[in-house]
Amino acid sequence: MRRLRAVLAVSLGLHLLPARAVAPEAVSFQSLDGTVLTAWVARPATPPKGTVVAMHGCGGLYLARGKRQGQLNARHQAMADLLVEQGYAVVFPDSLRPRGVQQLCTQKIGERTITQTERRRDALAALNWVAKQPWAHANKIALLGWSHGGSAVLAATESAHREVVAQGVKPAVAVAFYPGCSAAARANYQPNTKLILMLGEKDDWTPPEPCIALGKAVGAEVNVFADSYHDFDNPVGSVKLRRDVPNGVNPGQGVHAGPNPVAREKAYARLLDVLRVAFD
Repeated sequence: MRRLRAVLAVSLGLHLLPARAVAPEAVSFQSLDGTVLTAWVARPATPPKGTVVAMHGCGGLYLARGKRQGQLNARHQAMADLLVEQGYAVVFPDSLRPRGVQQLCTQKIGERTITQTERRRDALAALNWVAKQPWAHANKIALLGWSHGGSAVLAATESAHREVVAQGVKPAVAVAFYPGCSAAARANYQPNTKLILMLGEKDDWTPPEPCIALGKAVGAEVNVFADSYHDFDNPVGSVKLRRDVPNGVNPGQGVHAGPNPVAREKAYARLLDVLRVAFD
């Protein structure tokens, strides 16, 4: 089975099974609102070909239980391993714990104390921090995000927003996995860079339809993965009904979330293609 998985990964142009997991290092910098953020940075041994700023979703960066409690969860660790193996650096800013919050998923949207205002400021601060690093190239930075962090990608690339306009650093490309797109659509969002959307066909947490419409309106690349729910690129677990989530298509009835390995492979293959083009 291990050999079969390795052959599959190579055949898709991915190296998702490194011999050792990357060990990210902690750094700190100020968000635009003055909050001192912790971020985790992973870099290859050689100078990186580009850098990805990766924005976590409503559950945050970390494992909540088990032997690896407090470390990067499986999706973030797998992304760090993948990107570093491809020769890229990756930076994971933590928007939650520096503000005294563990997670947002079980909070109603209107009751959240951390909104896209904070996430935008964190993403912009991270872009600026990367651009100042001696190992980075200011014109070779991508912005990536999942769910709440995918919405942060939209917020941080809103071409008409004053905080975005004021920044000297713009991502070479922006990739958002299953973001919420309704607010951006209502605000007549226009991206300041190339935008790629990765959506689950069956997502009942952040449904694909508003993002499909938004993508068409702004000329973004829209990828919709069949038979896929929210969190379809998670490398572990199975699809489950989360009744503790009060938001979604059917408020109060829960949402489905969990992996689709086929969709994950396709999405990550496309992600790597996008990064190669953006950083060429």
